Amino acid sequence: QVQLVESGGGLVQAGGSLRLSCVASGSIFSISAMGWYRQGPGKGREQVTSISSSGWTYYADAVKGRFTISRDNAKNTLYLQMNSLKPEDTAMYYCAASRRDYFRSDDIYWGQGTQVTVSS
Repeated sequence: QVQLVESGGGLVQAGGSLRLSCVASGSIFSISAMGWYRQGPGKGREQVTSISSSGWTYYADAVKGRFTISRDNAKNTLYLQMNSLKPEDTAMYYCAASRRDYFRSDDIYWGQGTQVTVSS
């Protein structure tokens, strides 16, 4: 099993920045891809960004150019730097990990989530 613990969420004004962190523990040797999902008020959970074991990255169109994902394997930590935040970025952000180099909906480890609120 893999445990994921997020931190770094909070309240920020539009245009501001936040950095989320996610520390992995447990069977971390089994982790390949990692990423961030979010779920806004009244919306479904959506993938925001991901990074493969080799460093290949994916970004949703809504966050391209504003968010940056990175991982420090020595610290078992995943990061999400969020700049130029918009009110529509308000959501619960979840760290995710996969044993594959992609995410399959029925085989994802989830963190408990960290709330990001962007005021206008």
